[in-house]
Amino acid sequence: MAPEPAKRKHQAKVLRVFRKIHRTTGVLLFVFFFMTAITGLGLGWKKNSGGYILPKSFEGTSTDLKDWLPVDSLHKIACNIARDSISPTLSLELERIDARPDKGMVKFVFIEGYWGIQLDGATGKLLHIERRRSDFLENIHDGSILDYLFDIKNETSKLIYTTIMGLSLLTFTITGFWLWIGPKRMRVKGTN
Repeated sequence: MAPEPAKRKHQAKVLRVFRKIHRTTGVLLFVFFFMTAITGLGLGWKKNSGGYILPKSFEGTSTDLKDWLPVDSLHKIACNIARDSISPTLSLELERIDARPDKGMVKFVFIEGYWGIQLDGATGKLLHIERRRSDFLENIHDGSILDYLFDIKNETSKLIYTTIMGLSLLTFTITGFWLWIGPKRMRVKGTN
């Protein structure tokens, strides 16, 4: 029994609407989808980049925290190294301090320029000066690069960007599935 012409017309109209939504979303967000895909690939491969994307974590002399220098002393050493070896005008504002007791190392990550300084926790000796490319990729990937560039502290850009991208991906998934299944349903119903 052939489907009713009105029902078939309605299904075709729904398909056209979904196709338009799918196409428009793709056109409007192409650059963002492209950047998200490229940065996602980079982040997925960061541990296998030979230290280029994600710097290697070096090892200090002692994994026993009681042998370590106080954090404020290590911080002063890291700031002096940053000013002497990176730039005398580098902002010393920290994004984070990453203590790795299992490696005997502490990492001071500066906000400006994605720089990191790895120090031996016990001696304060410089282990490595690193460029944090993985942090840069992550900031592009999640949209927080705008918060970084415009010095927005509450991550508003990141929240807006991830909401738009999440809803867009959900829209793409739903409309894409319907564009795939809809014609199949119409053909099956058309043969009955």
